[in-house]
Amino acid sequence: MSQTSKASPRVRRGTNRVTMDDVAARARVSPSSVSLFLRNPEAVSPRIAPRIKQAIDVLGYVPNLLAGSLAAARTRAIGVVVPSLGNAFFSETVAAMQKEFDRHGYQLLLGATDYDAVRETELVRTFLSWSPTALVITGCRHDDATRMLLRQARAPVAEMWELGGEPFDLQVGFSHRAVGETLAAHLYELGAQRIAFAGARMTSDLRARQRCDGLRDWLARKGVDVFVVDLQSGASPTSGGEALAAALDGMPDVQAIACSNDVMALGVLFEAQRRGIDVPAQLAVTGFGDLPFSQVCVPPLTTIQPHAASIGLRIAQELLSQLDTPADENAGAAEPKVVDVGFQLVTRQSSETSRDV
Repeated sequence: MSQTSKASPRVRRGTNRVTMDDVAARARVSPSSVSLFLRNPEAVSPRIAPRIKQAIDVLGYVPNLLAGSLAAARTRAIGVVVPSLGNAFFSETVAAMQKEFDRHGYQLLLGATDYDAVRETELVRTFLSWSPTALVITGCRHDDATRMLLRQARAPVAEMWELGGEPFDLQVGFSHRAVGETLAAHLYELGAQRIAFAGARMTSDLRARQRCDGLRDWLARKGVDVFVVDLQSGASPTSGGEALAAALDGMPDVQAIACSNDVMALGVLFEAQRRGIDVPAQLAVTGFGDLPFSQVCVPPLTTIQPHAASIGLRIAQELLSQLDTPADENAGAAEPKVVDVGFQLVTRQSSETSRDV
């Protein structure tokens, strides 16, 4: 005997959305107190803030940020454009930024360009379509299409990790040329005369190119030529090893190699060990970024500390200050603000021993 199975009736999701008034009633506070708590929890009295939070948790309240943004003609979102989500430098900056914005009820929209100018333009256009409260973009060198979009943005535009060009509203970073000059002076003081620079995709990674140019120009004034290796693969330990091989082919008696970042420098150290090259007695190695492994690799790596977290925190603080300023006061603040957070040369064993020239 055949049996006919009857489909289970479809269950419709509940449509009774919990409102701010519901939260206020449960917490025994006014709706305006709930609204203030959602925007800036620290601004609410410590006596009632726990009650509001408990009511939100119990009721499962999800604020309708879009509804609030329609009235204000903008969302409570901050668009952030970085070159790479896998790069520890930028992830540290974004983490510090997000922590500060979270405290004030703002969320990040995050996108990565992979060092592609066309992709940068697409991300900026997409983020601006969401009417963000502000837009943060990495670097200050953009193509014409991106620059036009940023000029037309009806929100503060902050550029980070680099100084220069014509700022929009805010720049927070440091001079990458100065980084290159600092590394050049360090290697020159060690007595190195045959020096290489190892980078990857420097036609796209313009900040690495600036560090290379700063090092090369500083040493040129001392009469020292620099052999530049620019690999088309991405920066990795593997490409670092390839860079050292290329440097040894082009300059067999190379005494020092400055790498565009710590990841490539790690690959140089591995390849030097494989070839039996003593670092630093035969070869000094420097990096950029001061990533966590730089302190514990063998030998520990001389590098540049770029204050990545400080950049993110300062960006958030400066933008929040602008956003808290009444519009009529902001109208007179036409001059963009430039904040130089500087950097630090961290000398370790990979370049500490001087060599005979």
